[in-house]
Amino acid sequence: MTERRTVYLDHSASTPTDPRVVETMMPFFTEIYGNPSSAHSFGRRAEAAVETARETVARLLNTQPSEIVFTSGGSEGDNLAIRGAAWAARKQGRGNRILTLPVEHSAVGKTIAQLADIMGFEQTVVPVNSYGIVDEDVFRRACVPGVVLASVMAANNEVGSVQPLRPLADMVHAGEAWLHTDAVQAAGQIPLDVRALDVDLLSLSAHKFYGPKGVGALYIRKGIDLIPNQSGGSHEDGRRAGTHNTAFIVGLAKALELAHDEMDEHVRHFQMMRDLLIDAVLARIPGTELTGHPTQRLPAHASFVIDGVDSSTLVMHLDVRGIAVSGGSACKTGNPEPSAVLLAMGLSPKKAMGSLRLSVGRQTTEADIDYVVDTLLDVVEKLRNLNSEWIR
Repeated sequence: MTERRTVYLDHSASTPTDPRVVETMMPFFTEIYGNPSSAHSFGRRAEAAVETARETVARLLNTQPSEIVFTSGGSEGDNLAIRGAAWAARKQGRGNRILTLPVEHSAVGKTIAQLADIMGFEQTVVPVNSYGIVDEDVFRRACVPGVVLASVMAANNEVGSVQPLRPLADMVHAGEAWLHTDAVQAAGQIPLDVRALDVDLLSLSAHKFYGPKGVGALYIRKGIDLIPNQSGGSHEDGRRAGTHNTAFIVGLAKALELAHDEMDEHVRHFQMMRDLLIDAVLARIPGTELTGHPTQRLPAHASFVIDGVDSSTLVMHLDVRGIAVSGGSACKTGNPEPSAVLLAMGLSPKKAMGSLRLSVGRQTTEADIDYVVDTLLDVVEKLRNLNSEWIR
């Protein structure tokens, strides 16, 4: 038995805040504490910090500061983008239909479902293939007159597959609709140039790229006059009410800047650790399959289905051994139902119950990978021995 150690392989759920980000944030808790909406000098200093952060985020996304809105995170950004754009399109008489995929994060899927169930919008869910990637020809045929918005995630949170955003944007724009992308998982791992991607709305969350929890950003292309979800003051040019979280906004900008500037270095490390992990798991643990696309996937992301085990039980046993992983999406923790993402990819409910997500990070080492694979092999064998349905 290998020596017990502690290994965190759930970076898709959340990352540790970079110490450089924490250092940048600290003055805004105790020294520069004014309300950015206040006219006095204390407020002006805070406002200057918010606007500098906005300029940084805009530069890194290759857009203008006026097109960046700060939010409380990815879920709020998704909600604001989808509801705000759908309501605006309806008000303009442009149409009533929204396109999406069955593998979207629940912040997207449930928002669109609510718009359809309660507010009279129509939704089209375009199917995906066995890798969780949309077929471009099927998507093109779905871009019919009356579609006003499509929401397609940049990269999937459960299986790591990366969607072909630019071709999809061309199809959406051919029908004069808007394209929103949930880029929460992608930030810090793949380039997010909104001009090159040609998306109209893009959601980010800082804690996925070594920033603080509770803050995000939403890119809104100039000319899209979103109807806000929150009523209140005229913050964020009237698009999102609420006092600015100055310290966290500053932290988001710093984290995104570090992730952008150091991306090549980190991605090389992610890919090396990920590939070691995938190769070892597939080679050493029988009855295991990789989920998601084998190459068109996030560099830090590995995901599997393992026959003969229940993912929630597996995650618990690994946790006892000092290993933090996920049974799929962190938002599904404790849910005994099979992943809707895996079902949409064509997996059976029984197989989908054995899902496992392992996502490496900046501090992951080869020794960590060795320990995780050794422990996973041991735990899987023990759980299978307790499973009367497992056939060797």
